[in-house]
Amino acid sequence: MHDLASRLASVVARIRAATLRSADPRRSVVLVAVTKGAPPETVEALAALGVRDVGESRVQEAERKAPRVTGDVRWHLVGHLQRNKARKAASLFGTIHSVDSADLVRALAAAGRPLDLFLQVNVSGEAAKSGVAPEGAAALLAAAASAPPLRVAGLMTMAPEADDPEAARPHFRTLRALRDDLDRAGIAPPLRGLSMGMSADFEVAVEEGATHVRVGTAVVGRHGLQWRG
Repeated sequence: MHDLASRLASVVARIRAATLRSADPRRSVVLVAVTKGAPPETVEALAALGVRDVGESRVQEAERKAPRVTGDVRWHLVGHLQRNKARKAASLFGTIHSVDSADLVRALAAAGRPLDLFLQVNVSGEAAKSGVAPEGAAALLAAAASAPPLRVAGLMTMAPEADDPEAARPHFRTLRALRDDLDRAGIAPPLRGLSMGMSADFEVAVEEGATHVRVGTAVVGRHGLQWRG
């Protein structure tokens, strides 16, 4: 518990410092503590420490874990979502960070539950990464904006893995510019959110305008991440 509290405090302090270095130092940044592979007890401990936003990468793991968590947390799906699991995801999560197709939008809308969506954009062009290409973002936004009861919270991306966090900066900057271009196009109400930045690069993401960072090992550590329920 002490180590968890120490890691959490360090990440929160680093987010605050990075926010002060950004162009909008007064904005709030949501820390989504990613607990993939961690037991329910870790989520309970995070909730006791004041964490309210918890991320999971897999629907199946959240399905086993969430019923065993009594703390007041908001569940975020941060991993890839297959269309055939959309209804189950809608029943477990309040926010989906990985919406990458109009078909998935329609499947989530069919579940009939209000959900906040981040549209995943593959700004790096890596074949191994999910996400719509930047030139397809406008069409995906139009589809999501016309699919109540869904709400589009913003855009999401994953930067390529690199030893130097600075390597992620151009990708985060590209996502922010794309968000601004979409807002100017007037396709939907203004997008406020940018979900970008993970354990290795969240400070750069915050400096570039992130409103949500998805941080796993920097908060929960590398040990004890083999829970399978």
